[in-house]
Amino acid sequence: MKKLYGQRAYVQSVGVHNDLEIDGFAIAVCKEIGIDLHRHRSRSFNEMQEWGDDLSSFDLVIALTPASQRQALELTRLFHLDVEYWPILDPTGLGETRETKLNAFRQTRDQLRAGLIDRFGPPTEVQTP
Repeated sequence: MKKLYGQRAYVQSVGVHNDLEIDGFAIAVCKEIGIDLHRHRSRSFNEMQEWGDDLSSFDLVIALTPASQRQALELTRLFHLDVEYWPILDPTGLGETRETKLNAFRQTRDQLRAGLIDRFGPPTEVQTP
């Protein structure tokens, strides 16, 4: 999101669980397009609240899994949030060779990018390959 739209919006990456490491294949395919994920850390909704993030200040949750969609919809009982579900390919465990695994992660990366552009419009930041 930041690569496409800069600081236009406040964005947090949140998952159902916060104990997962960022997959090395995700780091590699994002690096190909100039996005550095090596310091990225996933957070849970609960962890965000514990750290003092005001979930009521968010307008939109984009859920990428049915589990995250369910949890986000639960939050709508407490906060005014819009929730969208994007059925994106989960590349974890796909492919047997390094190249087929990378291709699965590239497909997911490209689906996310296309979804962002469909939802938020053309990129506003200078794009580099």
